[in-house]
Amino acid sequence: MSSKDTEHRFSIRGGNPLSGTVRISGAKNAVLPAMAASLLTQEDCLLENVPRIADIEIMADVLRALGASVEWRGHSSLWLNAANVRTVVAPSELVVRNRASFLVMGPLLGRFGEAASCPPGGDVIGQRPIDVHLAGFRALGADLSRREDKYWAQAKELHGARIFMDYPSNMGTENLLMAAVLARGRTVIKNAAAEPEVCCLAALLNDMGARITGAGTNTIEVEGVPALHGASHTLIPDRIEAGTFALAAAITGGDVTVEAVNSDHLDSLLWKLVEAGVEVTPGDGTLRVRAAGPLSATNVQALPYPGFATDLQSAMGTLLTQARGVSVLYERVYDNRLLYVSELRKLGAEIVVAGQTAIISGPTALVGTGVRALDIRSGAALVLAGLAASGTTEVADVWHLERGYEHIETKLHKLGAHIRRIGGGKE
Repeated sequence: MSSKDTEHRFSIRGGNPLSGTVRISGAKNAVLPAMAASLLTQEDCLLENVPRIADIEIMADVLRALGASVEWRGHSSLWLNAANVRTVVAPSELVVRNRASFLVMGPLLGRFGEAASCPPGGDVIGQRPIDVHLAGFRALGADLSRREDKYWAQAKELHGARIFMDYPSNMGTENLLMAAVLARGRTVIKNAAAEPEVCCLAALLNDMGARITGAGTNTIEVEGVPALHGASHTLIPDRIEAGTFALAAAITGGDVTVEAVNSDHLDSLLWKLVEAGVEVTPGDGTLRVRAAGPLSATNVQALPYPGFATDLQSAMGTLLTQARGVSVLYERVYDNRLLYVSELRKLGAEIVVAGQTAIISGPTALVGTGVRALDIRSGAALVLAGLAASGTTEVADVWHLERGYEHIETKLHKLGAHIRRIGGGKE
């Protein structure tokens, strides 16, 4: 990002209940693997419902560096063609900016028999080892080596295998799916991730001619095919963005209808919102969230899907600062996901952290001050805190949010939030 990007911040004057409707964009975490999947064919792929956010642009640059063509066709349609891929080495300067860039390894290995990438970067929220990716590639018949800063995977031919993943990594599952679809024979992935984004990738791959069953369960089976063809595919809505706006409605005492949402993907969040005293009304592609009265304390564990999403843990923790009583929040996915607590304390939050557990006392009166986004999701949590705080809150380093949220300040402003972007020459 440029120096001007890092200077941008949000100025938020809190205390205003949100109301109205907000439309959710396509899921970032579904689009990124779908873009990588385009490397599996020489034919055109067209992705619909794609958000224009920084992480998508980084992945597009990764694909272009490999020799693929990527073009926007309208506001939310992305055309990709990988007929002229000229290298199987992912550019390190881009991979370190976006963890999902490592997803090119599986399709490159599957199609060309070779792939190389440095370890992925992205948010600093804890250890996210790529062991499950590499062990899966090795099980499929690839030779793995480390050369300077890059992992290299090579195979004359991939063959189906029975793979047990040490933990249900969604990115690991996606990478192995993309490697296995062109492997000879049958692959079984046990302890696979069940996230909706994994199901979305499997559906796209099947549209391209793959033979995948079991996506959405902990056992996925893949019958390898000789080749894949192009496809058009509409991406699912972003459940994390939808959850963020649902929590924004609740923390401000508002009444918001979220549109273009799949409420089934939010069961764990909606259950906890109801426990906290929030009214939630799912509809046909909509979700109404209304703060019906004082919030009540509750306990939350962030777990792999269908458990409570770790990407919503920080926003939920922010909501619980306004709940009556003591809430306990357990982070079971990433070891540094609670770093945002130090920023919430600057606003007056009463939170004690012990290892992977946060004990939150409430309700506390949050008071606006200067804070800093540490990653995408902590940035969203601080925006929510600013909406609930008295006075003015300035959130710095909002470029983190722009990696994962499409026009978040514009959408909040339309709901009645007093939020504006300042700095970077765009005041």
